[in-house]
This record gives sequence, C-alpha cells and structure tokens, in this order.
Amino acid sequence: MRFDSVIVAGGRSSRLGGTPKAALRRGTESLVEITVRAVGAAGSAVVVGPDDLNVPAGTLRTREDPPFSGPAAAIAAGLDLLGRQPSRAAWTAVLACDMPDVSGAVHALADAARGLPEDADGVIATATDGHRENLAVLIRTEPLTAVFSQHPARDRSVRSFWKHLRLFEVRAPEGSTQDVDTWEDVSRFDLH
Repeated sequence: MRFDSVIVAGGRSSRLGGTPKAALRRGTESLVEITVRAVGAAGSAVVVGPDDLNVPAGTLRTREDPPFSGPAAAIAAGLDLLGRQPSRAAWTAVLACDMPDVSGAVHALADAARGLPEDADGVIATATDGHRENLAVLIRTEPLTAVFSQHPARDRSVRSFWKHLRLFEVRAPEGSTQDVDTWEDVSRFDLH
C-alpha cells in the first residue's frame, strides 16, 4: 500500500530534561530513524522537528511555525510540505517519533486501511488496553488535508482535528504504540 508520512519529532521532551526523544538510540538507530524505516518504502516521509536532528537521506524535513506550537501544528507543517511534492499518495500516515516498536502498528494500520469502506476517512491505532493513539493513524489524504485547511493548528490538540474525521479503531500489536516519555521508558526500551 502506498502512503506518505508525517513524523512528529519536535517536542520539548520536558520529562527527559530536554533530551530529544527523536535522537535516542536503540542499537545503531535513533528513534526517528526507526520510524522513517517503518514507513520509508511506502512513500515520501517528512520529519517535523529541529534542524539539527539527523534524519535518513532522502527524508523531507520541516518545522512547525513557531517551534513548539504543538503536534497539530507539526502535522499541518508536514502536510504543507507533502502537498508541494510532485506525486502525492492517496493516504497519509501520522506518527510520533517516540514509539520504538512502531513498525507493528504501521503494518496493522495499512492492513486495516485496505479494507475500509469508501465513506471512512481512515484508521487509528489502539493499544491493547483500548487507549487511542492520536499519533499513530493512517488517513485518506484528501479529508486529512481538508480538515487541516479549515482549522488553525497552532496550540490545538490533535484530537480536536480527529473528531472531524471518521476514523475506525484498529488494535495494534502489543507494545507497538508504547512511547518513550520518561527515563524509566528509556531503560525499558534499552535506549541510550
């Protein structure tokens, strides 16, 4: 399945004392590299984050304006850049960069999207406890870009955008949407 991706990688990492989560490493790969690899073969990927963040070659990059104005603003910036690319996919994934096992969620979302009815806008991953992961979605590009063009994104919640879309829940493989927020998480995922 072909889809483009917006990877949100520009938060303050306040619970990690400002250590950028996107740059944390598992083995030889950073979290942002793991996320780009999970979606890279599907289409174009844009990382929305700081200029000094290393991203894989061929990855697009941009920054929300102003910096740190929230993940919805980051999504809007990523969609804007993808919209200027010559060949835009009919689907777009939106992912946080801080889920070390995200590839399982990406596969589950893509599998579910293939069988969606035409009137559905997309799919959203849920953890095994039923928690909806707002930064693990796969949405048809047209309604996604429409909702972001109709509402200002700065300092708004991502959930406030998703409520305008018809998203079906998809149970993600266990652990695939668990994210890194604390130093305990860094240890649990064997990151450095």
